[in-house]
Amino acid sequence: MSFVRFASVVTVAALLVACGGSDGSPTTAPSPTSPTPSNDPSSAVAIPVGAQSLGSRAYMPDEINVATGSTVTWTNTDRESHTSTSDESGWNSGTIAPGGRFSFTFQRAGTYRYHCTIHPGMVGTVVVR
Repeated sequence: MSFVRFASVVTVAALLVACGGSDGSPTTAPSPTSPTPSNDPSSAVAIPVGAQSLGSRAYMPDEINVATGSTVTWTNTDRESHTSTSDESGWNSGTIAPGGRFSFTFQRAGTYRYHCTIHPGMVGTVVVR
């Protein structure tokens, strides 16, 4: 069994060397930019493990910028249930169980603040342009 594992590692390493060579030219990192609305009509927000104790960092990202007509999907990767509930009357996910998802499509520009009704300290913002 360990020989098979070793052979697999050697094979993967050989493929990486063969496919990922370098021409020796220096590379430059892209310069940072300010957040812009996503061109993707759907965007994702994760609810991480331990979210109830993270406050304004409980939704990742805590502020998401999207274009009008975009769908945002919240995915609960925590071990506890949570919600994504608009501070106004925009949307209410109901309970999102561990491993569950909720999606909402934003039809109008604006800034939408939201929270978890189970853990009110959990807050986030969706900015729609």
